[in-house]
Amino acid sequence: MRSIRVDVSGATILLTEAPEPKVKDRQTGEIAKDAQSGEALMRLGVVFIDGGESSLIQVTVPESGVTDGLALGSPVTLIGLVARPWESVFNGQQRHGIAYRADAIAPAVIPVGAGA
Repeated sequence: MRSIRVDVSGATILLTEAPEPKVKDRQTGEIAKDAQSGEALMRLGVVFIDGGESSLIQVTVPESGVTDGLALGSPVTLIGLVARPWESVFNGQQRHGIAYRADAIAPAVIPVGAGA
């Protein structure tokens, strides 16, 4: 499936849900792993604000890409953010959406004087 790189350079991104392990199978509690590296995946929530519009999105990040210093409500940077359209059939009904994945999440650096 095609990945679309998301330009975050002009966006404000705020952490709304702390990173926690992404569950692959709710019945067994199995944690999702990256297909290539085998590394555990984390899921987190952010509000993405750009061009006067905002969206709440869930983002998947490899465990090693979650840096220290993250606080709920604080600005963050999503490094290597991509969007992947998906679709599937569940219980006979067609479903579709967009999955977001980033290489890493880190506290955003706010330039001095940005609030002036």
